[in-house]
Amino acid sequence: MRLRHTSGRIVQLSCEIFPRPVANLPDLVECLDTYGNARARLGADALGVTFWLPPALAAALAVESRARTRLRAELDARRLEVVTLSGAPFDESGGEAPTWTEPVRREYTLDLARILLDLLDEDAVRGTVSTIGLGARSGWAESSEKAATGILRRLSAGLADLAWQNGRAVRVGFQPGPGFVLDGPEQTVAGLARTDKDRLGVCLDLGHAARTWPDAAAGIETITDAGYGIVEVRLAAVPGSTTEGWRSGLRQLFGSEGPLTENITLVSRVRGATAEQIAADVAYLLAELADVGLAPENEPCPAR
Repeated sequence: MRLRHTSGRIVQLSCEIFPRPVANLPDLVECLDTYGNARARLGADALGVTFWLPPALAAALAVESRARTRLRAELDARRLEVVTLSGAPFDESGGEAPTWTEPVRREYTLDLARILLDLLDEDAVRGTVSTIGLGARSGWAESSEKAATGILRRLSAGLADLAWQNGRAVRVGFQPGPGFVLDGPEQTVAGLARTDKDRLGVCLDLGHAARTWPDAAAGIETITDAGYGIVEVRLAAVPGSTTEGWRSGLRQLFGSEGPLTENITLVSRVRGATAEQIAADVAYLLAELADVGLAPENEPCPAR
């Protein structure tokens, strides 16, 4: 769903398809009907969705153009748009996920980028893949930092190659979280030092920032003042989740300077949410976003 800010800029709102075991393309397609029905309930021309693909399925889709074409057709049939993919989880086994010290994390992320480029609408300029905040802080040593720095350089090179080949870009957003190398705003700035700021940025979990940062708005300012883009904002929006800290962060993101992000992802409240629940969550979030100057593209921007 495309929203217009009072500045005139477009912000994409996507609904997260709650992670569930998907072994193949039919499993994924089966999940789409609920979101198509939610779009119809909202009366929206289109609804954005984002989803997670396990590594094996991502690797297969990355090399099978016909499968990507089929997925795009299934999305189009339901009037669903994709501008972001989630690469933070890794698999369903519950085992230890690879960190950014391991090449497999880069390979997986580039597979998602290749897939996303074929799912973007024709008029979309770029997309975003989210990923973990580098790795667990416990045990993160100088050798870990050195290994991650090299892999992130190769990630940037891979993203640059894809942009050159396709004429459109994908950015990767690293998500700060409790226990990760990237956690608070200062740790996030330090952890991403010496990275490619054009292609790598921050995927902000607004709920995490509101709960654990001393001041969510000030933390966002710390990140953007250091030159890092907030390439995606993830948030939940149900009664009780929208605290004053949450709203303060939202005002910082969409204040008078214009939107600091192009992508908002509405995190699903439960596994197996119904179309009615999804539509209600979107409507609740749209009411909150109206207060910071965002409205569906085909509606007048709210007065501020």
